[in-house]
Amino acid sequence: MPVTGHGKDTIEIPKGVTVQVEGMKVTVKGPKGTLTREFPTSRITISKDDSNIILSCILPKRKEYALQGTIRSHINNMIEGVTEGFEYKMKIVYSHFPVKTAVKGTDFVIENFLGEKFPRRAKILGATKIAVKGDEVLVSGIDLEQVGQTAANIEQATIIKHYDPRKFQDGIYITRKGGN
Repeated sequence: MPVTGHGKDTIEIPKGVTVQVEGMKVTVKGPKGTLTREFPTSRITISKDDSNIILSCILPKRKEYALQGTIRSHINNMIEGVTEGFEYKMKIVYSHFPVKTAVKGTDFVIENFLGEKFPRRAKILGATKIAVKGDEVLVSGIDLEQVGQTAANIEQATIIKHYDPRKFQDGIYITRKGGN
């Protein structure tokens, strides 16, 4: 069922943040860094005035309203990322074999997991930073998608197969996610 009218959303640009719009490409610069993203769509237009980003669509249907909301959320996350950043907290859990972790290049290396001889590796995406403090792992950065995917890669690297998960609870688990 089509919705009639003019779908329009505005996003306020906070102080200290500059936004550049070129067609469907949005660049956000802030105190923590710069993020650029291109949104592939033809019906929704992105424009900018003095202090707002304007998303609009003429005679939008339900899917276009949904897509407009998704684009709005991505831009809000970009603005939050360059102003505050994102941080995920993870906990290293082991019962018998002490787990040793380290960052080597673009990989997060997990050694001695369940007493295994060979280390497990998880990819670190983009400019995501990882800090290990005791049994806590802090994953931080300005791009929410890269920070979240890096945390998920670490969690997935420690999945235990062919064992009862009620008894073998070793692993690295996300305990808190999101903004600071």
